[in-house]
Amino acid sequence: MGDQHRAVSIVMVEDDEGHARLIEKNLRRAGVYNEIIGFDNGTAALQFLLSDAEDHANGGSRLVLLDLNVPDMTGIDVLAILKSNEHTRRLPVIVLTTTDDKREIDKCYDAGANVYITKPLNYDNFASAIRQLGLFLAVIQVPETA
Repeated sequence: MGDQHRAVSIVMVEDDEGHARLIEKNLRRAGVYNEIIGFDNGTAALQFLLSDAEDHANGGSRLVLLDLNVPDMTGIDVLAILKSNEHTRRLPVIVLTTTDDKREIDKCYDAGANVYITKPLNYDNFASAIRQLGLFLAVIQVPETA
């Protein structure tokens, strides 16, 4: 019974090894010690999330950090698939991307993204964006299963 509230683990979909390490380092520095499960393509991440959600029937235990530029499909595709599946549509998704194109941003929100963070190439901005994200993660409540 007690594991209803097990810690949220973070599924990071990011194909740039350097960015992935930087994101992880900054989450840790921000005090987020949740498990991070990394994928460098959308297909593998979706396979994991979809089968995982069906196993647990408790989509609340994952948070998705999604880079829009993954090699095999767009982040929007990944998002749309997650949001159209009954087992994963309640997963919080944070989109990370290097574009701040308004149309792209609107597309993300239309597809169901919860939060959108632009990756500035400037290290300090990026670090502080990730630290804010860390604070956001720290206060996330796992939604009760209905």
